[in-house]
Amino acid sequence: MSASSSSEVRDGIGHVPVRPVAVVYCEGNFGKIDGKTANGLVRQSEAYAISSVIDSTCHKRDAGMVLDGVPNGVRIVSDLDEALAYGHGNPGVFIVGLAPTSGLLSLEERNVILHAIARGLHIVSGLHEFLTQDPEFVAAAHGAGVLITDVRMPREKKDLRMFTGRIRDVTCPRIAVLGTDGAIGKRTTATILTKALNDHGIRAVMVSTGQTGLIQGARYGVALDAVPAQFVTGELEATVLEAFDNENPDVIIVEGQGALSHPTYLSSTAILRGSQPQGVVLQHAPTRNYVSDFPDFPMPSASSEIKLIEHFANTKVIGLTINHEGMTESEVGTAIAGYEMELGIPVTDALWRSGDRLVAMVVSAFPSLQSGEPLDVP
Repeated sequence: MSASSSSEVRDGIGHVPVRPVAVVYCEGNFGKIDGKTANGLVRQSEAYAISSVIDSTCHKRDAGMVLDGVPNGVRIVSDLDEALAYGHGNPGVFIVGLAPTSGLLSLEERNVILHAIARGLHIVSGLHEFLTQDPEFVAAAHGAGVLITDVRMPREKKDLRMFTGRIRDVTCPRIAVLGTDGAIGKRTTATILTKALNDHGIRAVMVSTGQTGLIQGARYGVALDAVPAQFVTGELEATVLEAFDNENPDVIIVEGQGALSHPTYLSSTAILRGSQPQGVVLQHAPTRNYVSDFPDFPMPSASSEIKLIEHFANTKVIGLTINHEGMTESEVGTAIAGYEMELGIPVTDALWRSGDRLVAMVVSAFPSLQSGEPLDVP
């Protein structure tokens, strides 16, 4: 990519990596469940510098304000032409930020991607519908001289890895961040937890298990829901082993997918079997009445999901984290106190409370991880 389509940002050790500048497409869904890929990229991205988000329903608003009530300078535009005319960062990449349950494109969405290709933008997609296997997209990309990346595409079957049991060679604690529903904030909490541990001097490495984390630039990860069932635990086991062997971490954080109780998402079973975590942090949204995309299926309670997880796997839920959608600060505080009393485990909100609370949650379950001065958590 040309220098005009890149952005320089300094990392924590003084290096200046070059990140391609990207516009994220999320028409009609930014800040919503099916916009979780765009939501995640706006909050954090090591791989791309996000210049703008396309969603005409939130036109001219600040993306950070829409998500978290805090401005971040990422503008929401009405269409691709405005994104390119806006001129901030001169984007060279078009990221499909939608994450519908089907993982498929509508005709309108196809046309928008074809328009992006015609404008010379490289395409990054995390959908189940692989653009590199679609003759129309392949021909258009070839003609425009751009690249298409299907993040969710698994490796060739001959290269897929079976479960071996070597996960027992990983001697550091493994903690999975699971949830009571899909698109509930597991990746966000896992990311915040990983950073908080590292900031506290506990070397933590995160293993991503979905397309959003991979697009964000996760060093270790695999899109589990695109892997054939026979290989899914082996692919995750191998990825965790790579993180352990290469990084020698104190702890490994495994991003969760879906929910063990969810009627359609099965990835949680693979995470519990493939990574065999010794601890689980459970993400829960108290205001949700039904599970995502299934209004006839009531949301499970936090306590019922904890019982299910601990019955299904040889592990322990070490803490609960709150998704505060539809809640005020006061309501979150009340919920935290109530759940701590009910469940007898630490409870926090990863976005609205100090990261020290997450660190204390982990150290309480794994005291050997404590380093430096004891945590003073209010």
